[in-house]
Amino acid sequence: MKLLSGNSNKPLSKSIAKYLKSKLVNSSIKKFSDGEIYVEINENIRGNSIFIIQSVSSPANDNLMELLLCIDALKRSSAKNITAVIPYFGYARQDRKVVPRTSISAKLVSNLITKAGADRVVTVDLHAGQIQGFFDIPVDNLFATPIFARHAKKRIKSKNIICVAPDVGATERARALGKLLNVGLAIIDKRRPKPGQSQVMNIIGNVKGKTCIIVDDIIDSGGTIVNAAQALKDRGAKEVFVYITHGVLSGEAVKKIKSSVIKNLVITDTIDNSEKIKSAKNIEVLSISTLMGEAIKRISNSTSVSDLFK
Repeated sequence: MKLLSGNSNKPLSKSIAKYLKSKLVNSSIKKFSDGEIYVEINENIRGNSIFIIQSVSSPANDNLMELLLCIDALKRSSAKNITAVIPYFGYARQDRKVVPRTSISAKLVSNLITKAGADRVVTVDLHAGQIQGFFDIPVDNLFATPIFARHAKKRIKSKNIICVAPDVGATERARALGKLLNVGLAIIDKRRPKPGQSQVMNIIGNVKGKTCIIVDDIIDSGGTIVNAAQALKDRGAKEVFVYITHGVLSGEAVKKIKSSVIKNLVITDTIDNSEKIKSAKNIEVLSISTLMGEAIKRISNSTSVSDLFK
């Protein structure tokens, strides 16, 4: 078994390699002056099982292309099998036609990864579980919920807790965390006038005097979550904690969160945000390297990955 890292999230790759007591494959991935990407593997990998770690985060197209070129280079170097470890699967939000005449990008990206030569995909908290069906190869979708539950039990002292889904789509995630913490569930009914803007309508469930934990898979511009936290406060919530797997944090997101009523936002390191969040006191990063390292180890040894979540 060997690990190869793309350029999208070097710190996470190094942490996973450290957990597995393994070295990263010696490779050079660089960009020509015209923007083309060049991949070269500098060691023999013939007959090895290779795990390539690369998030499709911003700049998404460059990182996706890098992943595809790495898979192709590994295939042409006679690797025994290639597992694409994609902590953050970009384009996952475009998983169906919401309006006529649009592309289903998640399906196209799945086809590209399969065609490039990947034999298996490992990812974390897919935006929609059905995306697993877009692939004709095995997909392991790992969950960050147990990591969040452990952190919440340690950090949140209040006994009067409720898990909150910021929209109907996040209900399952909020319910899963609520089950682990043995607490109730509230749902925010949200309408979106146009992309990137969210308007809070009403809250289903009683949050008065309670410590609220908002759970979701992606925080992008931060609008939805900041508005949701404000709506909960307006309905009498005591304090608001937020647990989100992928911190995309585009545009003014960090600024919005810093000045919001959110007491603490917890994200994971599926996307490397170390530079972005330096100045924010209420943003915390949990590492997912142990979970991913353990999953890679189990796949390599042909043992059960689902046992990780029992």
